[in-house]
Amino acid sequence: MIPFLQPSDPFPPLERALRRPNGLLAAGRDLSVATLAEAYRQGIFPWFSDGEPILWWSPDPRMVLFPAELHVPKSLARRMKKDDYRVTADTAFDQVIRGCAAPRDDHGGTWITRRMIHAYMRLHAAGFAHSVETWIGAELAGGLYGVAIGRAFFGESMFARRTDASKIALVRLVRQLQAWGFGVIDCQMQTAHLAGFGAREIPRREFSAMLGSLVRSSSVPGPWVLDAGA
Repeated sequence: MIPFLQPSDPFPPLERALRRPNGLLAAGRDLSVATLAEAYRQGIFPWFSDGEPILWWSPDPRMVLFPAELHVPKSLARRMKKDDYRVTADTAFDQVIRGCAAPRDDHGGTWITRRMIHAYMRLHAAGFAHSVETWIGAELAGGLYGVAIGRAFFGESMFARRTDASKIALVRLVRQLQAWGFGVIDCQMQTAHLAGFGAREIPRREFSAMLGSLVRSSSVPGPWVLDAGA
């Protein structure tokens, strides 16, 4: 059983998370800026569907990408040498999160509900949530969003309307975060897609210990502007 938290209740220790489903820790509380920031600082994130209570997760192991370990596939590196696109940050957060929330071809649902969109819009306004956008001409071709606390970035979702557009945004983000001295990018759960960029699993206890210092580091003030040479 997992606890159902009231608004003032602290999150339980990560060790109490279930093994099946992997990482389910608690239910309840709310999606306020304060609650979400508290959760991310501890390596906890919300993930639930319409009709469910808010569910909080901290899986073990944890999929992470260390910026210095970024691997760019050769085909993508060739694509990025073209000059038919541009990449920005924090210029279209609303469009990016709604693009990520759109149903995918392989299923009709989404976990990024209207409630989640509004919560992360508030996080963006508070300076915690950020987006990276890939543009081809005037079209938003793809992008991603996530949460930054201190020098840790917690990736949430990405989308593409053009081939490789979200991948370009990811590579650009990782290179920028490395330039800013970020220590880790949280990818949450294992996926072959992110493994192809160098992401790997580490024990939850290692991830939690790493966050302890990273989230207390000085943050990069927003809105973010990408360095030209990153």
